Amino acid sequence: MVSRPTNLTTVVSTKGQVILPKAIRDQRRWSAGTRLTVEETPEGVFLRAAPLFPETTIDEVVGILRHEGKPLSLDDMDAAVAAEAKRHAGR
Repeated sequence: MVSRPTNLTTVVSTKGQVILPKAIRDQRRWSAGTRLTVEETPEGVFLRAAPLFPETTIDEVVGILRHEGKPLSLDDMDAAVAAEAKRHAGR
């Protein structure tokens, strides 16, 4: 079980910046440059690492990998993936 730092304090600067205690950054694996989302909750402020990619819906990505020609069967797709994996393994 991972021990959690408790009762750590920090100060809000005149620019509104807050330094997160090292124990918290280390536990969360938040290195310099980590983007965080900030959410106000009834209990206080909630921070979490921002997703690396924006959320998308299936409608936004349908058709992104277009195929010209007749539809391929699952067997055809499996064979193509296996052939490509074999080609990469031979490098």
